[in-house]
Amino acid sequence: MSSTLWHGRFEGGPSEALQALNDSLPFDRRMFREDIAGSRAHVGMLCDVGLLTDAERDGVVAALDTVEQEIESETFEFAVNDEDIHTAVERRVTELEPAGAKMHTGRSRNDQVATDVRLWTRGAIDEVSELIVRLQRTLLASAEAAGDAYLPGYTHLQQAQPVALSHHLLAHGWALARDVDRLADARRRVDISVLGAGALAGSSLPLDPEKTAEYLGLAGVFENSLDGVSDRDFVAETLFALALLGVHLSRVGEELILWASSEFAFVELDDGFSTGSSMMPQKKNPDIAELARGKAGRLIGHLTGFLTTLKGLPLTYNKDMQEDKEPLFDAVDTVRLTLLALDGMISTIHFRTERMAEAASSPYAAATDLAEWLVARGMPFRQAHAVVGEKVRTALAGEGSLSDLVAADDQLGPEAAALLEPGVSVTRRTTRGGGSPAAVADQIVRFRARLDG
Repeated sequence: MSSTLWHGRFEGGPSEALQALNDSLPFDRRMFREDIAGSRAHVGMLCDVGLLTDAERDGVVAALDTVEQEIESETFEFAVNDEDIHTAVERRVTELEPAGAKMHTGRSRNDQVATDVRLWTRGAIDEVSELIVRLQRTLLASAEAAGDAYLPGYTHLQQAQPVALSHHLLAHGWALARDVDRLADARRRVDISVLGAGALAGSSLPLDPEKTAEYLGLAGVFENSLDGVSDRDFVAETLFALALLGVHLSRVGEELILWASSEFAFVELDDGFSTGSSMMPQKKNPDIAELARGKAGRLIGHLTGFLTTLKGLPLTYNKDMQEDKEPLFDAVDTVRLTLLALDGMISTIHFRTERMAEAASSPYAAATDLAEWLVARGMPFRQAHAVVGEKVRTALAGEGSLSDLVAADDQLGPEAAALLEPGVSVTRRTTRGGGSPAAVADQIVRFRARLDG
């Protein structure tokens, strides 16, 4: 067989430099299943419209089955001139079955690769979504096991108000739920067949793109051949969803890093999900959490890099689009590993709930409760804020404990001072989505229903 799919126009072969830059086989070979699936569907359609006989279709499909088995078993021998997985598969099929030379009828690598990438992305979205749900279930299990444990909630990384530990864990679970939604929405636009668009303008042959899509189990068909072969929005959307997922995982990682520090000491990491120091024997490092934080930069880079690649491209296909696969593949691989590692880390972590409660039991953390207590008795909030703020300032100046100052105040008194006792404030956030154990019990029901729905 000739050295390239486009050899007829050229007298000689490509230079070594061109071939090295042009060849995508080292990374796109992982799409072999999708490429073979697309070819099965395409030859099935060609037979349906009379461009292949039943015997030719069956012969090509049998050869495709053989090629798939060879690649899966790693007995497939790639040739030097296999510039991509599409070339390699077609070459080998034609070696096995003469009718393989008809396999490319009515098809360009432009519509072929666009469909292959869509098929691969659809499967990747499904896999990543399953891993996200797995992590959500781990967070739910940890939240249910946390019971009435509570810790300080933070704003500006300053202690603010106490919240149930379960509430904090589920906050990350709900963020991940939006990631699942985003991936599902992106999947809807991924689920399109481009086969039949040809190189850019369709075909004079009696192709049936709807039939090809049906064979592939894809939900829709391209509407415009120019747009079909040049559209990589679905890659950009998927990269965005993965990048934002990475940001959410980074935030989880950052909190675990803080909580594992001796200054916070809110958690004890399992030995299997932490590392030591090559020099300092006492160290236990949260490397998984740090890598989760660091990988977010990699994912954001893939998104911005690919958007930059797309921004100046005229219609339709340009070789620049070959740059869609490496960032997409790496982004999926990165989030897959990060999700699995964080899931293991969280499922084995020991929450030091006594230390959390100790940190959350400062009377100052209940200052808002004092203001709301006054509001419930008719005082405007701004006035209540000022009254409590004055007591806080006086206590911090060393003129008495906050509890004693509140108890002695005519507008507050012993009933209000009782709100400052450890463990009281966290029980008072009873509104929907609030941080009290009672409110979280309802939230757990909603979260579980979301996962099971």
